[in-house]
Amino acid sequence: MGYLQARGMQCIVRNYRTPGRGGGEIDLILRDAAGTLVFVEVRQRSRSDYGGAAASIGHAKRRRIVFAARHYLLSLRTTPACRFDVVWIEGDAIEWIPAAFDAS
Repeated sequence: MGYLQARGMQCIVRNYRTPGRGGGEIDLILRDAAGTLVFVEVRQRSRSDYGGAAASIGHAKRRRIVFAARHYLLSLRTTPACRFDVVWIEGDAIEWIPAAFDAS
């Protein structure tokens, strides 16, 4: 979290979950300096075996993140610009991928 805050991101919500079973979850919801709402998936792996953190965000995971983001947006009066970022942590390395995927 400090990594993103040091880069100008403001925390709005941590660990947002939709109600009920089979819903979605978003690790972080942030706002960037331009006002864009940023839904962030954080993936951590100690080793890069089996594709590492990047390989762990498949279609089904993205679908659940998008579902949760849409649910969160329903609570807002107006819909701001949004994007989906991914932060990969493997060992001591951190990689932030802005706009890593879209809602389609």
